[in-house]
Amino acid sequence: MSNPPKPALECRDVTVKFGDVTALSDVAVSFAPGQIHAVVGQNGAGKTTFARVAAGLVQPTAGAVDVMGEEIRTGHVNQSRAAGVELVHQSFALPPSFTVAETMEFGATGKGGVYSRRGLSEKWRSHLASLDVQVDLNTRIRDLPIETQQGIEIARALVMDARVLILDEPTAVLSPTGIDMLFARVRRLKERGVTVILILHKIREVLGIADTVTVLRGGRKVEGPLPIAEVSAERLANLIVGDAIAKTLDRHERDALVGTKSPVGEGAGHPETAHGPSVLSMKSVSTRPDSEGTALDGVDLDIRPGEIVGIAGVEGNGQKTLVRAISALADLASGSIRLAGHDVTGEPLGARRAIGLRIIPFERNVEGLSLTSSLWQNWSARELLQGSLLRVIRPATVREACDRSLREWSVHYHNSAQKAGSLSGGNAQKVILAREVDRGARLIIAAQPTRGLDIGATAFVWQALRQARDRGVAILLISSDLDELFDISDRVVVMLSGRVNGEFRAPFDIASVGAAMTDAAARKSA
Repeated sequence: MSNPPKPALECRDVTVKFGDVTALSDVAVSFAPGQIHAVVGQNGAGKTTFARVAAGLVQPTAGAVDVMGEEIRTGHVNQSRAAGVELVHQSFALPPSFTVAETMEFGATGKGGVYSRRGLSEKWRSHLASLDVQVDLNTRIRDLPIETQQGIEIARALVMDARVLILDEPTAVLSPTGIDMLFARVRRLKERGVTVILILHKIREVLGIADTVTVLRGGRKVEGPLPIAEVSAERLANLIVGDAIAKTLDRHERDALVGTKSPVGEGAGHPETAHGPSVLSMKSVSTRPDSEGTALDGVDLDIRPGEIVGIAGVEGNGQKTLVRAISALADLASGSIRLAGHDVTGEPLGARRAIGLRIIPFERNVEGLSLTSSLWQNWSARELLQGSLLRVIRPATVREACDRSLREWSVHYHNSAQKAGSLSGGNAQKVILAREVDRGARLIIAAQPTRGLDIGATAFVWQALRQARDRGVAILLISSDLDELFDISDRVVVMLSGRVNGEFRAPFDIASVGAAMTDAAARKSA
């Protein structure tokens, strides 16, 4: 009888501590070669830390890592890569000004040189073609769609004949078509004998692609690797959050976690609140090109009181510029913007906030909060933005008001003087909600409001937006998660290359929305 194959990757009792925080605790797991393995868990479960340990980016406090039965020196990227382990991060690390060929060469050698453009293209054409990455090798990275950039990231990771490829949240920024392309590419890698480990957060995706699944919770391994044929969606959901929490989830929260069916949405059906003149009205808005993102090109958009309008689209198609235009941070080339009945086309952000604009920004730790400032200073920023900078601010009074607000929003914190950077992602987002979702809000822009949050924090954000909608607030929801958009939106507007490329109402058809996102066959339905 032949001996069983050695695990492609094995972690033996791996523990990782960052100061007083334990990110991984005695994690022991082994992955069979030539299979597709999923690793799942809530935000903070330890998934990314696990991936970074395997890739040599994090030195574990205790434990060992084996590749194909051989122990490797942990905490050293070069050692892990030499052993055949490659990691593709959720945030791509491609140099935007490089051509595809230059990017591949730099990724392989780590240095520049003197090359002919034709020579580089010839050198890398067959490698990219073997992975079904169809691209002009002289195109600059910044001009490529997200799906192609991801394909190049994977191709670059496989230059050194990687035996274990780890993809961290690879579906987070992709359209439905892009996810299909990714999964087809992963299956081809499996056929070539590559072991693929996918860090995922949607159970529907896990069931659709993986051979096995491993569940982490609170830095510990709960189960796995479990053969996917032996795991139901309900059991996997319970493993992710724990039986006690699973019993407390309502239908919307469970659907968000399980996500086993293609989303169709129930967001529409609030005509009793969505009435009256538009709170936001954008007419033929175009912006001047800048370095911050895709310019808008003739955008028309209206949102009424008591309506949630979702913005769908592959990232980088003008969503950020849309928010900047509404916030007076992008220069308009033409068109007009009306907010709560006022023409604000030439008005600054402060004036727009004074009549009811509120913003939950894309990057809560960059745009939303000053991590080195106190909670009360972050919370009181709205007073400074909406009023005169010369007005007297009484810290004691502001702190009292801040404490009342943070308690109302169930923020877990010690005191309002602590730094914002000390909070978890969910609590940091609640601080922003406490500041922005106030009684003076007329239009709330919620940009990726649940990205990086676990199911509990996600449900809290959804509830806050629904309650604001029911009070008559107009909400612009921007999300790369179609499940989220379909579940909560009354209408979904698709953006492509800075233009509106489709508008849809519930029940939503994922195929039609996906086609509009990729320009396959843009449809418009009233």
